[in-house]
Amino acid sequence: MIAAALIGVLAGIASGLLGIGGGILFVPALVVLLGLGQVEAEATSLLAIVPVALVGSWRQRAYGNLRIGDAAVIGTLSIAGVVVGVAAANALPERLLRIGFALLLLNMARQLLARGLAGRRARLAQAG
Repeated sequence: MIAAALIGVLAGIASGLLGIGGGILFVPALVVLLGLGQVEAEATSLLAIVPVALVGSWRQRAYGNLRIGDAAVIGTLSIAGVVVGVAAANALPERLLRIGFALLLLNMARQLLARGLAGRRARLAQAG
């Protein structure tokens, strides 16, 4: 339980500092460090998102950054996505879920690297 709390705190800090989704860190940590199965790790990460999303929304609303209508549409439609995703996660072999998650992480890393390099090139062009 202490290890799970530590993972939550560290992943929360990293996701807040870097602007990444906590699930990117939570799921692999839960699988590797706590020995959870892929489905259990994903479900645990999804449940952990609920209080984080509520607090984040509340704080961003105070800054004037929350569009409630858009949030309501996204939240409502997400319910259908969750139902389909849970059915798929329970139907697919765990190995396939792990591979799919790893491919998702690699693609996100590729996108972050490409954006970082593009930003660096733009800064160098402006300075040059």
